[in-house]
Amino acid sequence: MRIARFTHENEIHYGTVHGEPGDETLQYLTGDPLYVGVQELDRTVDVSEVRLLAPVIPRSKIVCVGRNYADHAREMGNDVPTRPLLFFKPNTAVSGPGDPVTLPSWTEEVSYEAELAVVIGRMCKDVPVERVPEVVFGYTAANDLTARDAQRTDGQWARAKGFDGACPLGPWIETELDTAALTVRSSVNGELKQDGNTEDMIFDVPTLVSYVSEAFTLLPGDVILTGTPAGVGTVDDGDRLSVDVEGIGELTTVLRR
Repeated sequence: MRIARFTHENEIHYGTVHGEPGDETLQYLTGDPLYVGVQELDRTVDVSEVRLLAPVIPRSKIVCVGRNYADHAREMGNDVPTRPLLFFKPNTAVSGPGDPVTLPSWTEEVSYEAELAVVIGRMCKDVPVERVPEVVFGYTAANDLTARDAQRTDGQWARAKGFDGACPLGPWIETELDTAALTVRSSVNGELKQDGNTEDMIFDVPTLVSYVSEAFTLLPGDVILTGTPAGVGTVDDGDRLSVDVEGIGELTTVLRR
């Protein structure tokens, strides 16, 4: 099931997504699927007639995994980690499909990173790997925008990874997805830049969720970004970024100075 969050006629709604790519419709839902029971209403609208929003705004945290593809670690001049490398983004970094992201004045070197994102569905702690499917609500696409110059000079990654708009999510949540071998791609202005596959992750999705839950209590709506394949590069004003995760769909972002 695909679940979207959108605005129509000046109100925010949730809906299930139906139809083929480019010809989707939304069937309205009551309530919030992450926190309360929902049911489909007898009301539909074409996706082309609404504004899609980020499918989730984490109330608690976004946990990100660095260097989870060996080829990306090497292209950045880093060793392959022996355990997941974790960092945070604030929820103010979230932006939605098609949203313009204003690049901070203090950076001249912003990079894109296409990623599969995991959305947590229930409070959990110390989750065994084999029970991870019980706590996952679904999956969406993410772009881990990064100010590389600040990442190098700051030591800590908070500013480089957490500026406003630095975590585009969307276009919706897919609740049923086998994450073992999904293509993860990015393009800039229509030119393919990244072409990876989750089967090349150093740590797979169940391992990551279990590992993160050992460190932090996970809450409904928390998001885990699972790392990016090789092919990252710098972008600037006016560039149009696209992230495409197999089985989910395409997430677009427009950059502004």
